[in-house]
Amino acid sequence: MRPLPPAVIDDTLAIEGDDLKAREVETRLTVEVRVNGQGPYQFVVDSGADTSVIGHRVARELQLPLGTPVVLNNMTDRNIVDRVKVDALTLGPSTIRDLALPALREQDIGGAGMIGIDALVRQRLMMDFEKRLIKVEDAAKPVKSLPGEIVIVGRLRRGQLILTEVKAGGISLDAVIDTGSQISIGNLQLRDKIVRRNRAKLEKISVTGVTGTTIDLEIAHVPELRLGSVTLRNVPIAFADLPPFEVFGLSEAPALLIGTDLLETFRRISLDFRARKVRFQLRRCSPQGVSIGTWPSSSRTTLSSTGGDAVCGR
Repeated sequence: MRPLPPAVIDDTLAIEGDDLKAREVETRLTVEVRVNGQGPYQFVVDSGADTSVIGHRVARELQLPLGTPVVLNNMTDRNIVDRVKVDALTLGPSTIRDLALPALREQDIGGAGMIGIDALVRQRLMMDFEKRLIKVEDAAKPVKSLPGEIVIVGRLRRGQLILTEVKAGGISLDAVIDTGSQISIGNLQLRDKIVRRNRAKLEKISVTGVTGTTIDLEIAHVPELRLGSVTLRNVPIAFADLPPFEVFGLSEAPALLIGTDLLETFRRISLDFRARKVRFQLRRCSPQGVSIGTWPSSSRTTLSSTGGDAVCGR
């Protein structure tokens, strides 16, 4: 497979659109979604999932007809799951029609359902972690220029937005913004290089995926993670050989799924699949850094940027 070309920095992306009520599920955000015109229901936003998902309760309540089963690649395993037929799924200004979506338990999803990139591909999505607000806009609309924010331009691969201007512990890698994961997870190729170059110590934790399967992950604190011109220091990253790396074609070289534990250290994040851009706006933060709630209280990630010492958002 040919390597991806380097990403470039573009500071001209802005977001307009409809405000959607959002609430926080630990570090993840949910939005109001209508299913066949009914609802709204609170769906977790998962930019790392290639398909949206319906909860069992919504499927029963709306008497959604069964479709053919499908193999679901999720964070912890692969499973054959039932699908249901959905006539219309509405998020903000966009409606997607004629879908066959996996049906899973709400306690495993973390909401009434989950919005994946099949519903996000037409959207320009902004997540405000300070206000717990999500803005959504049709990606076909023109974008207004708004200077002062850091934007990374990536590449699309198998429907997913891949960022290439990323380094962890001095190691270049490809990264996916994964708003459905509460922890950031690297593949084994990244783990091996991190341990060798940074002499990082590995610890173990257990995590549970959307199908209810629990697996053990190894964790290391990486001294530095660079996203374009922004640097995060003392960053906890978990490592495992997970199905999404293979699905997105990221299993042969160092790669990272950036979860909401790191995303919430920023004030706002926006995703534009049509323009292949991810925008980061820095949070107002103290010199001591930003605590990451998913990890032990001793873990603190600090921000800096090549633009100077001041890293406060507006």
